[in-house]
Amino acid sequence: MIQSKKDYLYYLECDKVAMRKTRKHPAYKHDIIWTFERLLRKCEYYENCKKGLISRIYAKFLKLRYVNLSQRLGFSIGFNTCGPGLCLEHYGNIGINQHAKIGCNCRIIGGVVIGATESNKVPTIGDNVFIGFGAAIVGAVTIADGVAIGANAVVSKDILTPDITVGGIPAKVISQKGSDKYLVKATEIVKYKKSIKCSNK
Repeated sequence: MIQSKKDYLYYLECDKVAMRKTRKHPAYKHDIIWTFERLLRKCEYYENCKKGLISRIYAKFLKLRYVNLSQRLGFSIGFNTCGPGLCLEHYGNIGINQHAKIGCNCRIIGGVVIGATESNKVPTIGDNVFIGFGAAIVGAVTIADGVAIGANAVVSKDILTPDITVGGIPAKVISQKGSDKYLVKATEIVKYKKSIKCSNK
């Protein structure tokens, strides 16, 4: 969760690396998903860290922009649900319950639902998880680190073994290989770059 400006900038950098972007800022019209992710992080920053009157007014403006862009892209993603290094690959029909918890470096292809069966029963997803097109993860399930979830899979039970691939309805293990080839471990790359900069000072 973003709890400071330093966190905010770190999330922005990790998301940029996860999406394989090299520009400093999104290109007009061509980087609309990146624009959305930046707006998501800005909303989270103001929601969590800014409490003054002017900041609250500006936060309402940001949320209005966020809702409009969400509807345009087909996204329904609650604040403070996704860790740094988020990569939304395609726009259209991605729903993440506002109480779900997703770790760092998650890559979501599209047509994905991460939802609740009851009000407080939501998924908890680990780090470095890949979620294929059309997958559904529902209920109070826990997904281990490094899991790859295949296209159109339905996950309704815990997946506690790390670094495997699951698929089918209901989801079951289909490979002993995990998500490594499907995503960028952006948080590790960003931390490495920072360590190199510090060592060169």
